[in-house]
Amino acid sequence: MTGVSLSSADLDPRRRRILFRCWHRGIREMDLVFGQFAEKEIATLSEAELDEFETIMAEEDNDLVRWIMGTWPVPERFLTPMFERLCAYKPDFEYPAEALPRNA
Repeated sequence: MTGVSLSSADLDPRRRRILFRCWHRGIREMDLVFGQFAEKEIATLSEAELDEFETIMAEEDNDLVRWIMGTWPVPERFLTPMFERLCAYKPDFEYPAEALPRNA
C-alpha cells in the first residue's frame, strides 16, 4: 500500500511516478507533507511546476524537513512560489492509519 488515496488512473505516467515518490520519501513527516500535497495538487500542476517540484524532491529529506519546518533558512534557490506553496501546505498528521504506507 502506498498511502495514496487519490486514484492515479487518470494521471499521466510522469504524474503517477511523482505521486508514488511523494509517498515514499524515507522520512514519515516528508511522506505526509509531500504525499498529501501531491494528492491535492498533482493533477493541476503545469509542466514547469512539475519540473520545479521534482527539483525540490531531489533534495535530501533531512534538509527539506528543516527548511519546511523553519528550523533552517531556506536556500535562495528555493525562494520560489512552488516552495512557498509546499511550505504553506499543512498536512493532516492525523491522516488515517490505513492510508499510510506500511513500511513508514
